Amino acid sequence: MARWCAAQGWPVHPLTPGRKTPPANCAPCQDSPHSPTDCACPAAGRWCHGFHAATLDQDVITAWWHANPDFGAGVACGPAGLVVIDVDSHTSAVPARDRILPGIPIHEGVSLDGLENGYHTLALLAALRGAPDPAADANTLRVRTPSGGLHIWYQDHTHRQFACSTGSSSGRALAWQVDVRAHGGYIVAPGTVTAAGTYEVLPGARTPAPLPQWLSEELTRTGHLKCPPRPLQALQTAIPARGRQAVVASGGGKRGVERILDTVLQDVTDCASTPEGAAFTTKLNRAAFTAGGLVSAGHLNHDTAEQLLLDAARTARPAQYRHSSAVIRSGLAAGIRQPLHVREARG
Repeated sequence: MARWCAAQGWPVHPLTPGRKTPPANCAPCQDSPHSPTDCACPAAGRWCHGFHAATLDQDVITAWWHANPDFGAGVACGPAGLVVIDVDSHTSAVPARDRILPGIPIHEGVSLDGLENGYHTLALLAALRGAPDPAADANTLRVRTPSGGLHIWYQDHTHRQFACSTGSSSGRALAWQVDVRAHGGYIVAPGTVTAAGTYEVLPGARTPAPLPQWLSEELTRTGHLKCPPRPLQALQTAIPARGRQAVVASGGGKRGVERILDTVLQDVTDCASTPEGAAFTTKLNRAAFTAGGLVSAGHLNHDTAEQLLLDAARTARPAQYRHSSAVIRSGLAAGIRQPLHVREARG
């Protein structure tokens, strides 16, 4: 499957056998963390740094899978010009109405009975735009995931470098439980086998159709062309008191709280593009500490905070659930002991 993907013009890289994350970097890269752009390993034909090592070179691909025939395959979306709509089907509480379809108000009088997952929110978004449901689009490549989700592959010939996002984010998101895999990320190739099952191609097209115009417009509307927000420099684990002061000064009211969450959660999810050396644990701990402070101050519900953190951690490190859960519990507990009050904005 890796060779077939490369033949389509989609750069590929290995995934750890039975998992959907890249294999570990070589020992020198692990001992001295550095930027993928400063690493000589990909040019030397090594698979360090995940999708940054993705290649179309059939000889390199052959060598990788000869070294470990059980490797799965990942496709680097950005260089391939791919935008993949990742529909989740997780059991979780429906979020606030303003986060179901970001930027589209849902009146309190509208019943949310039956709204359960990303299939429903994506279908709702399509219906509002007078477009067919992408999940039922047999004219493009669709891949069923082992968890019951769906990857809907599209080709963006304009190469506008749409950014990745998670549907659980309170900032950049297309719809609740609908993630976007694009520039700066990768997608599991069809046919890959993990411990949970196989990524199976559904009946219909075997290659991606052009990205529909309405979806392109929705991605633009929801901020997927913008650069990820820069982390607040004052939010350092070593100086939480100064961090809290900087957060309070950065904005107020509901928007201030959302901006705080967007910053720390995006910092966690951005780790998905860097399998090693991204300080994931530190960033997740920082996000949990911040969220705990917001919970303690009454700005955020504890269960909501924990779910947001778990979703962000799952996006960045899907195979580290136990580790992430422990970090989140510890960070939340520490943050709750130090309330983070956000001033109301004045008109």
